[in-house]
Amino acid sequence: MNKAEILKEIIEQRRSVFPKDYSDTEISQEIVDEILNSAKFAPNHKRTKPWRFKIFKGEEKSKLALEMQSIYKATQPEQLFLEKKYQDIGFKIHKANVVISIVVNFSGMIPEWEEIAAVSMAVQNMYLSCTANGIGCYWSSPKIVENLKESLLIEENQKCLGLFYMGISNVTI
Repeated sequence: MNKAEILKEIIEQRRSVFPKDYSDTEISQEIVDEILNSAKFAPNHKRTKPWRFKIFKGEEKSKLALEMQSIYKATQPEQLFLEKKYQDIGFKIHKANVVISIVVNFSGMIPEWEEIAAVSMAVQNMYLSCTANGIGCYWSSPKIVENLKESLLIEENQKCLGLFYMGISNVTI
């Protein structure tokens, strides 16, 4: 199979696979590094490299789940609070082997939409690398990530665009 055929197959197989379909098998650090490395090849105007990723595994992942649940509880009016949604926040994070925060760093050199687009392309590269490695993944952008500024050490010129969940899939990708 030539490179174009392989690329076409990977693109056509790319899917969002959700944490409920992840096994308990750990993703090797080598594969995580490969996936993150693929992101840096995304096109970006004036080479601003506006993506900022933070990896959550193990205890850090557990702290992230608790923080997001706390944020949800604190920001929802009592009449809109859903226990199921509260539990789902923790379940998704715990079920994923790796969670990566997706943050855009606005340089001020180019329009913000271009830097968001560059981050999106970086995440697409991560999606394709996950697919090529048989890793299930998806990008979630719940509103509560806007309140993760402290734990992600987000600066004034940055914004969290969501979380990238990864796990070995129980389903055929």
